[in-house]
Amino acid sequence: MTGDHQTLALLLFSTFVAVTLAITTWVSRKRQGSAEEFYAGGRLFSPMENGFAIAGDYMSAASFLGISGLIALYGYDGMLYSVGFLVAWLVVLFLVAELVRNCGRFTLADVVAARMRERPVRIAAGTSSVTVSVMYLVAQMVGAGSLVALLLGGTTEAARTWTVIGVGALMVIYVSLGGMRATTWIQIVKAVLLLGGTVALTALVLVRFHGDFDRLLRTAAERSGHGEAFLAPGLAYGGDWTSRFDFISLGLALVLGTAGLPHILSRFYTVPTARAARRSVVWSIGLIGGFYLMTIVLGFGAAALVGPGAVRASNAAGNTAVPLLALDLGGGAGSTGGTVLFAVVAAVAFATILAVVAGITLASSASVAHDLYASLRRRDAKPRSEVAVARIAAVGIGAVAIALGLLARDLNVAFLVGLAFAVAASANLPVLLYSLFWRGFTTRGAVWSVYGGLVPSVALVLLSPVVSGSPQALFPGVDFQYFPLQNPGLVSIPLGFLTGWLGTVTSREVPDEAKHAETEVRSLTGAGAV
Repeated sequence: MTGDHQTLALLLFSTFVAVTLAITTWVSRKRQGSAEEFYAGGRLFSPMENGFAIAGDYMSAASFLGISGLIALYGYDGMLYSVGFLVAWLVVLFLVAELVRNCGRFTLADVVAARMRERPVRIAAGTSSVTVSVMYLVAQMVGAGSLVALLLGGTTEAARTWTVIGVGALMVIYVSLGGMRATTWIQIVKAVLLLGGTVALTALVLVRFHGDFDRLLRTAAERSGHGEAFLAPGLAYGGDWTSRFDFISLGLALVLGTAGLPHILSRFYTVPTARAARRSVVWSIGLIGGFYLMTIVLGFGAAALVGPGAVRASNAAGNTAVPLLALDLGGGAGSTGGTVLFAVVAAVAFATILAVVAGITLASSASVAHDLYASLRRRDAKPRSEVAVARIAAVGIGAVAIALGLLARDLNVAFLVGLAFAVAASANLPVLLYSLFWRGFTTRGAVWSVYGGLVPSVALVLLSPVVSGSPQALFPGVDFQYFPLQNPGLVSIPLGFLTGWLGTVTSREVPDEAKHAETEVRSLTGAGAV
């Protein structure tokens, strides 16, 4: 890492931070006292603006750096991550977007509580949303500590610590001062930067191979050391039946988890109508789909031009594949072009992390204030006081995320993201679908569904080889591994649906037919929607 790399990267970082802080300051001068303004930006964003913001929320550092690295190391099996992340949006488009926008106001709990007893449902859904958000947030903080510090050339513990603290402080400022309006514009700026950088790198890779994608794949296979096996299934997940089940589990978590992510669901409330929410998803699918197609080119490009050996030598998980590819495409180490491209990729990675943590922090602080606080002190929770609680919650969540990010600095970022998706798919998606589509669903079923997915998913991870019982575990010196899979989705997602059904059929509560009919009409037509 040369001084030129660091200087230029720091300059670009500083420019992005200055622009986003200016946006936040400008927005904070507008009226932010109402809950609708703070949580949903006044519901004034257009479908295109919201589509870009959703894309910015979804395309995290794990997508930009992680997936390309996995493709560079494992070829076809790494590419399946791109497929899983993209296919998940079909579930969101057809089952969730319009219905959630019509039935809720600000959070997932609004949808579920529409036809249930509010207090227990809001506490359960709020607890689950905060848990998922914090897990996702810690993954981004760990990425900030390791990836950004590495890109800047500071791999010491102090550099990683101050990077995490700095990112945490910035996200608290964005959320507490600017609310949803500032967060949305930061997401839009980040999406434009990320897509622009990805398009440029993809074009350079294709130019290097004269537009011949087949030649790119063959070169990548030759340099991988695995030959044709690099382009076939099984390199990462085909070793034994455990790894195959692990892949199925991860795939279920990725495909079903998106529809249960609180920071994604909250974006549907920033547009004026359900039709606008659906059009937002169409915009985001186009942007996200194009992005993931380009990560495939970047991953195989890194394998062909940099080589899996050099990628693995720089970072065992492959997280530096894209920066190394940018350095090579620009002319190599020490060249002006390489320095510029490397610095641009570093700045885009930093922008990605900042934007994503802002969106997650806002969603989790909304769950604390709107669901947990409002349920415990419903009579006293006036809109203005609720927003004040949300701002305080943003500071508290930021502090927790910083602390956990420092403690978990050596954890794998992709694992943490996969865990967040698994918990969202286990605890949030079953109760959401039951509430929308099952006429006989009851309050007990809703509470059991949330906890029946949340508790097993977290418990199974604690008992998995990720935590103990293997050399790569968090605690390699001890062994309390009783669950063989690294991702709990294969077991915990069905449990979330099963416990929701069991709680409903064993409940003495008579389902309110009138409330269900009202919810059904409202979800399908938008009549009475906020």
